[in-house]
Amino acid sequence: MTRRDVGLGLLAGPALLPFPVHAATIIDVRGHGARGDGRSIDSPAINAAIDAAAQAGGATVVVPAGRYLCFSIRLKSRVTLMLAKGAVIVAADPARHAGHYDMPEDGIEQLYQDFGHSHWQNSLIWGDGVEDAAITGPGLIDGAGLTRDGPGARWKKQAGERPLSMRGMTQKQIDELEPAAQAMRGKGNKAIALRNGRNIRLSGFSILKGGHFAILATGTQGLEIADLSIDTDRDGIDLDCVRDVRVERCRVNSPNDDAIVVKSSYALGKAIAAENIVIRDCAVSGYDMGTMLDGTKRTTQEIAPDRDRVTGRIKLGTESNGGYRNIIIKDCSFTRCRGLALETVDGGVMENVVATGLTMNDVTTAPIFLRIGDRRRGPEGTGVGAIRNVVISEVEARGIDHRFPAAIAGLPGHRVADVVLKDIALIYRGGGTAGDAARKPAELADAYPEPSMFGVLPAWALWVRHAERLRIETFRAETMASDARPPFHIEDVPALSVTDTPLWTA
Repeated sequence: MTRRDVGLGLLAGPALLPFPVHAATIIDVRGHGARGDGRSIDSPAINAAIDAAAQAGGATVVVPAGRYLCFSIRLKSRVTLMLAKGAVIVAADPARHAGHYDMPEDGIEQLYQDFGHSHWQNSLIWGDGVEDAAITGPGLIDGAGLTRDGPGARWKKQAGERPLSMRGMTQKQIDELEPAAQAMRGKGNKAIALRNGRNIRLSGFSILKGGHFAILATGTQGLEIADLSIDTDRDGIDLDCVRDVRVERCRVNSPNDDAIVVKSSYALGKAIAAENIVIRDCAVSGYDMGTMLDGTKRTTQEIAPDRDRVTGRIKLGTESNGGYRNIIIKDCSFTRCRGLALETVDGGVMENVVATGLTMNDVTTAPIFLRIGDRRRGPEGTGVGAIRNVVISEVEARGIDHRFPAAIAGLPGHRVADVVLKDIALIYRGGGTAGDAARKPAELADAYPEPSMFGVLPAWALWVRHAERLRIETFRAETMASDARPPFHIEDVPALSVTDTPLWTA
């Protein structure tokens, strides 16, 4: 189909496309048999349109207004998939609809990360090694037929596999969340999955109920994600072993798991750093799933599947074999969710991280959490990682759960190093007791890292253990109710510098 066959109303114009050159050829999925009636399976037609665009050397595939029931859609290089206003791609359910998702890749060991991190083809939209490709437009991806579940890692040690908050769960309850791999065949558990691509743009659309991952990008370089609205039942945006990535002006609501998360797992068979990443002007939250997109922003859910309070948040970790370098998190808001978490527990080095201009309201665990752990989920020889050269500044947080102060936790012999906390203002709910003040948290070196891992901490504003060259400048905190704990607990922190912090006493 030529551009005139599509109609001017379906295309915003070449200047607004991520790759304007793709506007030279416009292909309407209806020309390949897509109906958009919400009943017919339209993925074969959409895939035929994408194949035609790839064979043309590059084109834009337009999905007009309608409801397109789909199994796997395969993104190709030099193709822009444009979701027009009113276009909804609906994930089919293999239990109710004729067909299935592409099978998960065979031959993947899945030793050091779970099933979801280790497979990409079993997704609603996926691309492997694609270049100069985009998904854009104001339409919606509805993951109604996706599952959020999948088996865990096959790592033999198993320590640190799950948060300590899940210790009370029965094996039956865990099995419901982590079914066997055979049960996943034919099912889809991601809205969008990308592996080893380059120069990919995702912009403008919304995702509702994205499965295990609304977006999983692994080993991808030159990725730009902008102006998305994601309201999902597990992880929002996962950036694993990526390089040169920008995420901006996105809204991500994920009460059951992390909203925007950077990882460096062993999914590609080797340790690869996540580096050169900017996350800015984004809003993360933990409202009831679906109520961010519909505008009601309900708050009835209190507990996430890990038995802690609702999640949301921006996080580095937990998978951290390759480490992280040159990460900027700027001008982001956190609402009714956990705070900023920076974690390395699988041997990777975290360095040169800047987090600035963060506002938080109704923080369900710690507003700031830095952790070096000794889980070492990796091959023989995996060591203990490091955190160094981190600047966290201009943070305002209120309504913080009293149990969880801002926390920096290294290990004996492995201190968090060269961290600056500057222009921090925290308001806690208060309520800690004298018994809380007397607590001496265990090291828990190999435990899964979460602010709740240590229990109620013996300080209400800032708790630090095993750090060096920590600089605190203009740190202000208060409680809404009385709290019997001291504001600060500092342990094994040589070369500490504190200025303009009214609550501090030497």
